[in-house]
Amino acid sequence: MEIPKGKLFAIGGNEDKGTEPEPNFSQKNNLNFFGLQILSRIVHEINGHDSYIEVVTSASSIPAEVGQNYLDAFGKLGCKNVRVMNIRNREDAQQPEMIERIRKCQGVMFSGGNQLRLSSIFGGTEFLEIMHDRYMNENFLIAGTSAGAMAMSNTMIYQGSSSEALFKGEVKITTGLGFMKDVIIDSHFVTRGRFGRLTQAVAANPSCIGIGLGEDTGVFVTEGKYLEAVGSGLVIIIDGHHIRHSNIADLKEGTPISIENLIVHVMSKGNSYDLGARKFFAETTNA
Repeated sequence: MEIPKGKLFAIGGNEDKGTEPEPNFSQKNNLNFFGLQILSRIVHEINGHDSYIEVVTSASSIPAEVGQNYLDAFGKLGCKNVRVMNIRNREDAQQPEMIERIRKCQGVMFSGGNQLRLSSIFGGTEFLEIMHDRYMNENFLIAGTSAGAMAMSNTMIYQGSSSEALFKGEVKITTGLGFMKDVIIDSHFVTRGRFGRLTQAVAANPSCIGIGLGEDTGVFVTEGKYLEAVGSGLVIIIDGHHIRHSNIADLKEGTPISIENLIVHVMSKGNSYDLGARKFFAETTNA
């Protein structure tokens, strides 16, 4: 299998303005994680403050406000070559200007919001093809927070109640942007109690590794498979490869699920995980 030369940075959110709210969970509306290590790490990996970074706010319902927040946040770190792409639909994504900009930038940051907007706007476009090509063949960084992180995988959760998540049919799945294969990413994982949601997604797709990202926390991905936990919170890994019993296929909608032998790892800053070998490491490794 071809090894990507680029890097991914999937972030759990904290919470991003413009991120879709969920019933029973408060919306904080801030970008505090930018003041900590995560944004600094993005800048470092894109090769410093002079790098050309594009921010994609297509997932957000308030793109102008979110875009300005990102410009301000990057600006506090000394980044002066940051632009915001105003892409609201598929026609925008196919404009020659946007195609040229995605060819030239050194890294991309996807904001939070609604991940279904990302898959429906960019799926099958030249814009996405260019991103895939650059990720595979260049030292190109793709970062995303909240919805922007969830859309990175090929299999993507686009809807699902946290409180009813272990009842069949409560979690909806579609195809994401496909930068990572055989994983399912969920965000705001601890704060919104999404363990059951990701568990159902993995039980229905046991070839996939579930990656639950806490807020102010992310995974930095190299070679398409080595995950390094970054930030102040937790990353939960859910491995369904060794499930012995699962009744999900035979249940009626709305019926509780049972699963045997699900493997769970809890990662914090500095821990790493090898998706290929399905192994946890207490220290960061890429070998």
